[in-house]
Amino acid sequence: MYDYIIIGAGSAGCVLAHRLSADPSVSVLLLEAGPRDWHPFIHMPAGIAKLVGRKGVNWDYSTEPEPALHGRRLWWPRGKVLGGSSSINAMCYIRGVPGDYDEWASGGAPGWDWDSVLPYFRRSESNSRGADALHGDSGPLAVSDLIFHNPLTDAFLAAAGEAGHPLNRDFNGPAQQGFGFYQVTQKEGARCSSARAYLNPARERANLRIVTGAQAEQLIVERGRATGVRYRQGGRVIDARAAAEVLLAGGALNSPQLLMLSGIGPAAQLRRHDIPVQVDLPGVGRNLQDHLDVCTINRCRSAVTYDRTNDFKIALDYYLFRRGPGTSNIAESGGFVRSALAPDARCDLQFHFVPAILDDHGRNRLPGNGYTLHACALRPKSRGHLELASADPSDKVRIFANYLSDADGEDLKLMVEAVRLSRELLAQPALGEFRAGEMFPGESLRSDAEIVEFIRRKAETIYHPVGTCRMGVDGDAVVDPELRVRGVEGLRVVDASVMPTLIGGNTNAPTIMIAERASDLILAAANGGGRQRAA
Repeated sequence: MYDYIIIGAGSAGCVLAHRLSADPSVSVLLLEAGPRDWHPFIHMPAGIAKLVGRKGVNWDYSTEPEPALHGRRLWWPRGKVLGGSSSINAMCYIRGVPGDYDEWASGGAPGWDWDSVLPYFRRSESNSRGADALHGDSGPLAVSDLIFHNPLTDAFLAAAGEAGHPLNRDFNGPAQQGFGFYQVTQKEGARCSSARAYLNPARERANLRIVTGAQAEQLIVERGRATGVRYRQGGRVIDARAAAEVLLAGGALNSPQLLMLSGIGPAAQLRRHDIPVQVDLPGVGRNLQDHLDVCTINRCRSAVTYDRTNDFKIALDYYLFRRGPGTSNIAESGGFVRSALAPDARCDLQFHFVPAILDDHGRNRLPGNGYTLHACALRPKSRGHLELASADPSDKVRIFANYLSDADGEDLKLMVEAVRLSRELLAQPALGEFRAGEMFPGESLRSDAEIVEFIRRKAETIYHPVGTCRMGVDGDAVVDPELRVRGVEGLRVVDASVMPTLIGGNTNAPTIMIAERASDLILAAANGGGRQRAA
């Protein structure tokens, strides 16, 4: 018996474990399906290139065939390790803009407006530049400037200036628009995942138990209240009980799946798999959103790129001195643009520049040297959903992302604009000494129809699924604004699945913020609710 059970030790779960176990009178169980974060490629930032396809730390999901993308199944890597996706991502620290959160609040999530969430961003952050009105300098999560970057990155930023874009030193500052270096979740050149930031300082607490290799199979719900979880570790099936609350932090795919496996979700779907219905909650698994990404790739005249590197020298320089290319997050720079198609004052496109050829997430190794410009539409109108494959917890959830499915076709129009702007950026004189021809889309493809065909053939996720346990006050919301699951007491969802809409940027920092605020909501409920302690 524990006071709190946290299911999932990812970006949000590690925050919850740290904050809740800070009270020595509270007992906390943290369950993680994956292993400990021991692998050296996790901690060396450039090791991200070596983690691609490494199934030991990755759930290794794929979508169902995507109708608008020639029936392709898109690969969705998600972290299956302590730290979750914060242990395998590109470490870009981006919050979005105030309007993203004000939109949440006005749409039915009071308490999640910008003024309310900013203190939690600041509380989480330890920025190497110091504190100011928008940044913190004493939080667990280290945010810093890159120690090393490739010369191509300097040339790209010069090209952005030549193309008429402002240079921006801080995408999380007063204005997001422009191009610059990304700040990264690193400390002294090493990855600062949520496990390193939040879990490492709490590991030795006697009231926190961390169990890895623990696959949650079903929530235990009794008389309308979540009282625990059944999980499998090795060949054993174990029931753990919670006196206060069960906190689901599995992410936008695993959290809705576990709810449905536990009888909480769309009743018709549950009955198809002979799962007894605890709560008919149609919104579970709906409202799926993701950033679709398209890459423009140029060949490079020189070997300055990261395509053909001396891995031994890089690793030696990194582990001995914490310097050199090993400290790079690879996606070193980028920017935000407000296109002619933007419906409001917010930027609607984001770019990530990579000084290497990056095709199919880096899984398709192509000969030669090159550089890649990622571009994604920030607030897609298309919505997908999830479905159970079966009642077996070991069967992966079915992902219907439904990219480019919006009725008016605006998502596709914006992706075409993203390709055109990418080409414009890469054509600037500052990159002239490096440029040796376009690989993708290919210089012969110029018309809108040809670019559309390229997008349908090559676009991929940039790893930002959200929304499948949406918070709100309407009948389709899965959780209320305090993240409590509707119709079940003692159960909250705390992860990216609760986001009503995608924010304008990378989703890791907002997920950590959500868990920071959730921990205060949970503690306030405990202090005001006369919670019983675990025996």
